[in-house]
Amino acid sequence: MSTHAVLNAQRKEDCIIDQGWSRYTVDDHAIWKILYTRQQRALAGHVCREYLDGLEALGIDDGGIPDFQVVNRSLRERTGWEVVAVPGLIPSRPFFEMLANRQFPAGTFIRTREQLDYLEEPDIFHDVFGHVPLLSHPDYANYMAAYGRLGLEAIARKGVKFLARLNWYTIEFGLLRRPEGVRIYGAGIVSSFGEANYLVGDPSAHHVAFDLDRVARTGYYIDDFQATYFVIDDFRQLFEILEARDFADLFEAWRARPALTPFDIVASDDVLRRGSGAYCAGFPATKALK
Repeated sequence: MSTHAVLNAQRKEDCIIDQGWSRYTVDDHAIWKILYTRQQRALAGHVCREYLDGLEALGIDDGGIPDFQVVNRSLRERTGWEVVAVPGLIPSRPFFEMLANRQFPAGTFIRTREQLDYLEEPDIFHDVFGHVPLLSHPDYANYMAAYGRLGLEAIARKGVKFLARLNWYTIEFGLLRRPEGVRIYGAGIVSSFGEANYLVGDPSAHHVAFDLDRVARTGYYIDDFQATYFVIDDFRQLFEILEARDFADLFEAWRARPALTPFDIVASDDVLRRGSGAYCAGFPATKALK
């Protein structure tokens, strides 16, 4: 099946391919090791314990690109999830269907040495190192499945934009409050050397307690570090929020209200850290928000 055909598919079965693990080269595995080793250094003392437990439980380490079949033996046993290979970004409907069925779609290619710091399309390092470890945690696994079910409703009710923002500010760039301080769980931080170092070392970004209405109405930009990170208390909080709300009414209400910006603090925010805003001050006025 061609990539073009898969990217236009509307059924999850049409998007799933073979990982082809045996085809990875010695250099592919070496790149994984480079990425793994430097992220471990960047994240030390700043990533949540639940993530580290997931890495260990699933055997995701610096030995090379993981074989999905091997990872899935442990993952299915713990939470009923499995990793499935896809050729790249896939349409919303099969993406949400996979999540609702406890299947996590992961790309199979790995970035080149020239792309160690940044690439536009998520690769296997982002998908597996960033996302998969937390799928071994029951509360997070339940949240991801609930998010997939809600995504299918969002397609029918024209609410995908709001679900994309929820994804961005939790699954990709979320923070977790712990007695010892704020800890990272979002895959976009976990898998990014630049974003992890920015979060840890630069005081520019705001840290705001998670609020569903605020997050769903807050635009984001995909090509730079974040101006605001939203902080949850635990993963059960996210799951319970999705299960307790009538999103048909919420989608309609959010469409009727103006979007919010990640650059500013609003009156209703529970601010955990007011950032300096220095990094984002130089952004052009035309910088596009999603």
